Amino acid sequence: MMSPSLQNRSRRRRSRVALSFRMLCATNYVSAFHHSINTIHPIRSSRTSLAAYTTSTGGSSPGGSLPSLPNIRAAVIVPGFLTGRDEFIPLAESLNAKGIPTVVVPMPNWHWLPCLGGRSMRPMLERIDFTVRHLAGVAGNLGDFERVTSESLDNTTSVNPQLLIPDFSYSLIDLYQDFRNNPGGVLNVGGSAEVEDYPLWIPKGTFQQAPEPAGKVALIGHSAGGWICRAYLSQRNYGGKAYQGQEVVHSLITLGSPHSNAPGAAFKGVEWVNREPLEGVRALAVGGTGYKGDSSGQLTQNAYSFCCPDGSDGKSYDGDGVTPIQSALAMKDHSPNTDTLVLDDVGHFCWSDVFGGETVAPELSAFHREGRPWYGDEEVIEKWAGWL
Repeated sequence: MMSPSLQNRSRRRRSRVALSFRMLCATNYVSAFHHSINTIHPIRSSRTSLAAYTTSTGGSSPGGSLPSLPNIRAAVIVPGFLTGRDEFIPLAESLNAKGIPTVVVPMPNWHWLPCLGGRSMRPMLERIDFTVRHLAGVAGNLGDFERVTSESLDNTTSVNPQLLIPDFSYSLIDLYQDFRNNPGGVLNVGGSAEVEDYPLWIPKGTFQQAPEPAGKVALIGHSAGGWICRAYLSQRNYGGKAYQGQEVVHSLITLGSPHSNAPGAAFKGVEWVNREPLEGVRALAVGGTGYKGDSSGQLTQNAYSFCCPDGSDGKSYDGDGVTPIQSALAMKDHSPNTDTLVLDDVGHFCWSDVFGGETVAPELSAFHREGRPWYGDEEVIEKWAGWL
């Protein structure tokens, strides 16, 4: 019988997800990229009981308008740069099976395109806000998940929190307009690469209004998704909107996220979040080691060089193959109450389980295929998910 980890990995291989260009997150946000068409990953249902997940009562956010809400042991996964829902459904399923109702921000990887070149992350922040508030709107009574989901599926018995998050409308015309107008980046769209100087701009898309929040949930941000979650939690104005996610979020876990300041337009947003300590939200920064910059392939060396503040060639660093360990844990430098967790011999992504991984990251794909785990493998999830 296969181990749970191998079963999970085999299940992922059976799905044909779009090519994941994780190297672009770490090497150059304006590098040329190839685009492949997604094959929709079927959403499988978890039959885990989802009752009684209230863990504690959270206070109202400083300056927030919402009353005190209970903290709910449920989570939203924010995919990393140029990945989408399909790549993270297996992780959500694993967390559901562990009794943590979890959904993924419901977007394909091509929704990242307007953010290329280090531009504003407001398109992503809109999607995070949409997902968090819809989950928070039903999270006050997770014991009711089964009934609500069954009714939505014409009286079937499937239980899947993802089905409670509605889709939103985003067309190719919306994509074109966002790509043309999203401010910042290396081209200084809108006049500046600095977040404080972004002009007022509203991303396209039609997002169904969420119900009033009934509880606070957790955020799990992978790679760039982690620092973008910090922008969502801020009370400051980001490109024309303060999202104030602290009103509906009680905890944040980042998995291999770059938190250190570094040169270039791609890190202007990281610099922006680092100017403000994270308050009112528990935080855990998780980083992997075991992938040396001088022996894990050109992608890793370039990635480490890209993420480091000193102009290094990346060879002397250790990390998860994309994010150096110093950067993955650096949230604590700016928010001292952050907990940290170092995972030995854990990689950044499930390279060998995605179509095209061999091309994008041949060495990292080989390591993963040989059995070296990533943050989303069963034996690794056990090490960080308990913190929630």
